[in-house]
Amino acid sequence: MALMPPDKASTESAGWETIEELFAALESPLLSYALRLAGELALAEDIVQEAFMRLHAQFNNVREPRRWLYRTVHNLALNHQRHARKLVPLAQPNAEEPRPDVDPADPQPLPDEQIARWEGIGLVRLSVETLDDRSRELIRLKFNEGLSYKEISARTGLNIGHVGYLLHHAIKTIAEELARNGVVP
Repeated sequence: MALMPPDKASTESAGWETIEELFAALESPLLSYALRLAGELALAEDIVQEAFMRLHAQFNNVREPRRWLYRTVHNLALNHQRHARKLVPLAQPNAEEPRPDVDPADPQPLPDEQIARWEGIGLVRLSVETLDDRSRELIRLKFNEGLSYKEISARTGLNIGHVGYLLHHAIKTIAEELARNGVVP
């Protein structure tokens, strides 16, 4: 946040004697700021309105209303983003026909889904076995041990670009093998 020269800082609060004057001067720039943070106009408008409502409740106690408003808009936008990340939409395949056999609170997959997953894992393992030794080793280091390209490079002596190239082709080969066996990603 940029520092204001002392003469401007001392006149900032004095320039706005009423909240209406402050609103007239700062509504548009605050709305632009909120729009950049929130990404949608209706939400930005709500955030700015909320900030002014909060300021109105304590207008006489706020020494630097401009800074206070920008900080409040910033915090409200962040709070909205945090809250939005926590929401998980529940999608039903057919809203008219609920599935009584599925408990939406049960995180475990259905038995047939679990079997299909195990079959898929088995096919991936078989596909990996068709690769040459070096490609299998790179796949193991990347996906079983979770190493980065740089760490794989250090361990194998290959340069980082070559590790990426070999992994790309190994994964492509696995995908082709899976497609031949009827597994579609």
